Amino acid sequence: MTVTAAFFYLFATITVASGFMVIASRNPVQSVLFLILAFVNAAGLFLMMGAEFLAMILVIVYVGAVAVLFLFVVMMLDVDFAELRQGFLQYLPVGALIGVVFLLELVLVIGAYVIDPSLVRTAAVPIPAADVMTNTEALGQVLYTRYFYFFQAAGLILLVAMIGAIVLTLRERVGVKRQDISRQNARTPEEAVQMRKVPFRQGI
Repeated sequence: MTVTAAFFYLFATITVASGFMVIASRNPVQSVLFLILAFVNAAGLFLMMGAEFLAMILVIVYVGAVAVLFLFVVMMLDVDFAELRQGFLQYLPVGALIGVVFLLELVLVIGAYVIDPSLVRTAAVPIPAADVMTNTEALGQVLYTRYFYFFQAAGLILLVAMIGAIVLTLRERVGVKRQDISRQNARTPEEAVQMRKVPFRQGI
């Protein structure tokens, strides 16, 4: 066994085991930590395939933003998971039915999947040589030329999803002072400052 094969089996085994522990762990904080471990090992697999840009994006975006943010949300919300599991048996038949349907779809898709030999021989976009262009540069040229509109549409969808999540989680709290920029800008010095003559040795 070569060193490359050994690293591949190591990263792949830890990735699969971490993915299983994400859904098997009872503690949500531990599930997020296993998810981060799966992301890091998947990035190692990307590095072995020569896709260093995807590996760095996986670590920076998913580990640095999504997983850590989800971890902080889980820890800050203090969700009572025991209360959420009370109605688990009530929805178990529906969930089992949906799981069986998804399993049948996966079996049908994988069973009927056929690789066209012509697609393997000819690539839609020629891959440049390593000494001419790096992987990151080639990916950037493809994203910002051939798939530019799709790339911008994906960014717009993510922006709308982020705004929607902020609007849904925004709560109006009674009795909390909020900043009013227009009133602050329209305030004059006479309204902001009040001169008082305080008697000697007495407070206001």
